[in-house]
Amino acid sequence: MQIISGKDTANSIKAEIAAEVEQLRSDRGRAPHLAAILVGNDPASETYVANKEKSCAEVGFLSSVYRLPENVTEDDLIKTIDFINHDDEIDGLIVQLPLPKHINVDKVVGTINPLKDVDGFHPVNIGKMVLGQDSYIPATPMGILLLLERAKIETLGKHCVVVGRSNIVGTPASILLSRNTNNANCTVTLCHSKTKNLKEICRQADILIVAIGQCEMITEDYIKEGAVVVDVGIHRVKDETKKSGFSLKGDVKHDDKVLKKVSAITPVPGGVGPMTIIGLLINTLKSFKKEFYQ
Repeated sequence: MQIISGKDTANSIKAEIAAEVEQLRSDRGRAPHLAAILVGNDPASETYVANKEKSCAEVGFLSSVYRLPENVTEDDLIKTIDFINHDDEIDGLIVQLPLPKHINVDKVVGTINPLKDVDGFHPVNIGKMVLGQDSYIPATPMGILLLLERAKIETLGKHCVVVGRSNIVGTPASILLSRNTNNANCTVTLCHSKTKNLKEICRQADILIVAIGQCEMITEDYIKEGAVVVDVGIHRVKDETKKSGFSLKGDVKHDDKVLKKVSAITPVPGGVGPMTIIGLLINTLKSFKKEFYQ
């Protein structure tokens, strides 16, 4: 049974990016610059943004964080986005989600310059991705494909079941894995909370990608013998045996029954999470190099 380490894979890719950035800085006089907007002080968002800053430093990127209060108006948030849109020294922009309930997420994402939308959530980028055109691919699905490729998981002709249809993970992942590309070419079934016979469908999967957002929902009886499992979920669960007071769990129950049944699986933590940040770095590097939208 193979543990597909996102942490190890991310470190390897960071080293490759860092070497390229060093040469680019010499050639162009500056490094790629990734900016993040953080609204409020959600602990999970704070941690995620801090990890992005750390990763930027590791590969030689510049990074900026624009911190706005929880009660910021939608107009003021959009003004901050517009300011960054017009800053030629900033290559990539992410607005950290979730946003407060009084802010329209779709409206906010729609105001980001598609040229700087390194999260890949803007309708222009989503549309281009669906059409198979050059675009910024959503970071987590990109990370999943990179994990499978680097782990040498065969995808050609495999039946891939994706559990979860969010616009951030499930839907784009299902589209990308069906593409006629070297690290895809799967036959894809997209499932969700309303899918009938979910367990039976999951048991048909050669590759099972789980992004349903329910802690340890997928157990051994959902998994085909020898399947590859990618667990996108991450949940804080109270655990008094831990110094932190909690454990991190996925959408898949990582017990002995599951581990004995799969041929490969991503751990939680240290699986898909580190690769999401890699997706952001790759997109920012592409923006800096003006590889798209020529």
